[in-house]
Amino acid sequence: MTTSLYARIHARPGHEDTVARMLDALAVSVRAEDGNLVFEPWRETDSEGSFFVYEVYADEAAFAAHLAQQHSLEFNAALVGHVAGGASELTTLGPLT
Repeated sequence: MTTSLYARIHARPGHEDTVARMLDALAVSVRAEDGNLVFEPWRETDSEGSFFVYEVYADEAAFAAHLAQQHSLEFNAALVGHVAGGASELTTLGPLT
């Protein structure tokens, strides 16, 4: 069964473009992962400095492998200084039925 989730990222004022560049670079690496099916980052138009990332992985193991990738670790470490709360907010999704 696939693992689906979304991440919300709230950039600190003045850090929006940096976060956007970081997400663009991360997307290239994540999309190349064997277990990644979807990695789509978006800038929220109704919330200044907020980003939304929709992600789908082949299964829970693929998501765990994603979190352990060097590019993911480096992204999360670098993100700390650029976002409110120091990290993205992850929400796991499940099917309705």
